Amino acid sequence: MTSEGRRKQLIEATVTCIALHGLSGTTLRKVSQQAGLSLGLVNFHFATKDVLLEETLRTLAEEHRVRWKTDVMRADLDAEQKIHAIVEAQFHSRICTRKKLAVWFAFFGEARYRKFYRKITADIDEERIEVSRALFAEIAENSEMSRSPEELALALESLFDGTWLNILMYPDAFSKEAARDQVLCYLALCCPGRFMQKS
Repeated sequence: MTSEGRRKQLIEATVTCIALHGLSGTTLRKVSQQAGLSLGLVNFHFATKDVLLEETLRTLAEEHRVRWKTDVMRADLDAEQKIHAIVEAQFHSRICTRKKLAVWFAFFGEARYRKFYRKITADIDEERIEVSRALFAEIAENSEMSRSPEELALALESLFDGTWLNILMYPDAFSKEAARDQVLCYLALCCPGRFMQKS
């Protein structure tokens, strides 16, 4: 296996460990055991636990960014379709898994690691908000909206965080599909005639 393949294997093992043990309970030894690799190999790729945690969060953030940005860059999609793509990316089966959600909320929840979250995701989050704001502004040129593009872009982010938390905490009551439809329903209320729910 290549060095990059080993790093990916260790990051996947870290996601599993965080989901099982939280950030405080995740150790390099547990990650090595989860990955089926030696502790020395873990240390070779990641000198400290914090380096490994930071790289794990960065990997998840970039995976999410690539997922939504790929469709947003398509010239054949209009503004509404691009907002749809951002929503769909949020609940994509590779992005919105219980393990990965556990990692996101672990970083939200532990004060010591919030600085990691802000450092790694601030620019990515702001980029998505700016893109959403611009797309809503484009929609507003030809449609009535009960909220401003700025308000809708910020509300969308809040809805994403809230629905992700519900999926993590109440998996029997909140599915990815239902969460997506709740977000689209809100957008449809704010933008009459737009954002009809997909089955």
